Amino acid sequence: MVVKFLAATALALVAVTNGAWAEDYPARTVTVIVPFAAGGPADITGRLVADIFSRHLGQKFVVENVGGAGGTTGALRAAKSPADGYTLLSGHLGTNALAPAFYPNLAYDPQKDFVPIGLSAEYPEVLVVRKDFPAATLKEFIAYAKANTDKLNAGHAGVGSVSYSGCLLLNAAIGIKPTMVPFTGTAPVINAMLAGQIDYECDPVLGPLGQIRAGNLKALAVAAKKRSPLLPDVPTSHEQGLPQFDIAPFYAIFAPAGTPQPIVDKLAEALNKGLSEEAVQKRLSELGAEVIEPGRRGPKALGELVKSEADRLLPILKAASAK
Repeated sequence: MVVKFLAATALALVAVTNGAWAEDYPARTVTVIVPFAAGGPADITGRLVADIFSRHLGQKFVVENVGGAGGTTGALRAAKSPADGYTLLSGHLGTNALAPAFYPNLAYDPQKDFVPIGLSAEYPEVLVVRKDFPAATLKEFIAYAKANTDKLNAGHAGVGSVSYSGCLLLNAAIGIKPTMVPFTGTAPVINAMLAGQIDYECDPVLGPLGQIRAGNLKALAVAAKKRSPLLPDVPTSHEQGLPQFDIAPFYAIFAPAGTPQPIVDKLAEALNKGLSEEAVQKRLSELGAEVIEPGRRGPKALGELVKSEADRLLPILKAASAK
């Protein structure tokens, strides 16, 4: 009886403590780690979400850019932070689902070392080639790539980045093995393409959008089932007969495993409110993101998305990277 009483007392104490944390949270500035350099889709999305949290929770949420190793350096720092809600990760498909395909000695487990808070946005990728590349459609690109694999090179923002994963998925679908050239980000990739040094890249629409609209780069296919409203004249991979090239990297908020559930719920509620705002939805649409409908928001939906994307893409990418 004494043991049962003590156990019940301990559980009650934990419940009261967690409730108090949630009631007081956040009592000070919260750090949102963006595991990439400033200026890209990950950074822009992370700052948009940090602003949502600041407005709805009445405390500062400050973005800290921690780049390196395809985003895994920043993700590791977040995973090892205290599970108190004061360090969050604005991660994405690469850091929180696909990293094991490229980093066999990864120092964190994407699915065990984090708890999901909520999905922020999804950005369909687009296949972009240099202006003078001898192909104007995905079909022509495939034919040229198969005939000239040894001459081709693709730029990316580092092993494990979404630009790397996207082109690896494309290459696997076509059956080619071009030279994969790493850069510190996709902005340098675009500069190299403009200089004629890189043949193609795969990146969320936002990155190359300005140069595509200016006619300095050519967009051949959006890697999704439906066209991007920012590039309405660019057909999808599904339309052009290559449905395997389908990748719209998710960007989402995670907390270290062990973060009290009341804090997780409070963050998820704030994010949900922010994503329902017309101004936020307009901004995300301008960035080329898919606006997340209410049924796909929240911790449960994000956890399911992480698992389903890992199950779908990890075998393909592990096989492709092994080759």
